[in-house]
Amino acid sequence: MKVLVTGGVGYIGSHTSIELLAAGHEVCIVDDLSNGKIEVIERINRLSNQSLSFIKLDIRDRTSLERTLSKLQPDAVIHFAGLKAVAESEEEPLRYYDVNVSGTTSLLNAMDSVGCSNIVFSSSATVYGRPDYLPYDEKHKTSPVSPYGRTKLMAENILSDWSNLDKKRRASVLRYFNPVGAHSSTLVGEDPNGKPNNLMPYITQVAVGKRNHLNVYGDDYETHDGTGIRDYIHVVDLAKAHVATIEKQHKLNSFEVINIGSGKGTTVLELVSAFELASGVKINLNITDRRNGDLAETWTNPDYAFNKLGWKAKLNINDMCRDSWAWQKNNPNGYT
Repeated sequence: MKVLVTGGVGYIGSHTSIELLAAGHEVCIVDDLSNGKIEVIERINRLSNQSLSFIKLDIRDRTSLERTLSKLQPDAVIHFAGLKAVAESEEEPLRYYDVNVSGTTSLLNAMDSVGCSNIVFSSSATVYGRPDYLPYDEKHKTSPVSPYGRTKLMAENILSDWSNLDKKRRASVLRYFNPVGAHSSTLVGEDPNGKPNNLMPYITQVAVGKRNHLNVYGDDYETHDGTGIRDYIHVVDLAKAHVATIEKQHKLNSFEVINIGSGKGTTVLELVSAFELASGVKINLNITDRRNGDLAETWTNPDYAFNKLGWKAKLNINDMCRDSWAWQKNNPNGYT
């Protein structure tokens, strides 16, 4: 199958491209490199022993996007391109709506222009908001509390309306929880621009000496050690979920929402402890106040993903910490 991957130079997109190639699919990446490094393409080529097709492109440029799709004629699209920082979305909401929502409509219009009717969308558990019950399942109400989460939910609604127009169309939404880890080769991993927004790259940067300490925001939650609980999933498992979705999409509903997570909750302190064990490095901690909007605990029920895709997470928290550390240790300055 020929698959167009938008945002394929990013953290999740790059790992998914590797797994698509390993499964025998043809891959073309489009990315504007606003949050990724061109070095990623060369590393994917090395890993796959192939010459990956890459086009630098902003998906909001509909004319260029239509020209690209007309040339490529993809069978399916996996849509990662977008902005993803919750705190930043509070400061720049219009930018988030422009990129995440307008970018999605531009992509769908371009797909229509060439008759491509299959898309997998990179969504987020942030669309759920505060839990009415745990674990989250796909029937839980959606009530996002940040502009970022609202852009993801708005894009989902657009995809639902789009897919309902033609019985041949398939729009599959993967709502994932907290991706961490890196490819076992250490060639590809998470390399955020500037200060990390996510916990794991912050931990690894402290371990490698780029940062002095890790701030732990709150140790007074009603959890067994007082710190927040999250559902961490290895990025390689997550990438394989995208491959499974592409390959089984013809059997799915025209619009399908699937949670992607491990189904296991891990506290901040448990993650730090597992990382210290995997790396042999002590992480300096600074316990500080809770952040506004942070939830005490979130995790998913992954049964629907297994029922629909035959997929489940195989790598555990120790694997995630081992691979995150191996990536950072071998690439202390990321891709530079």
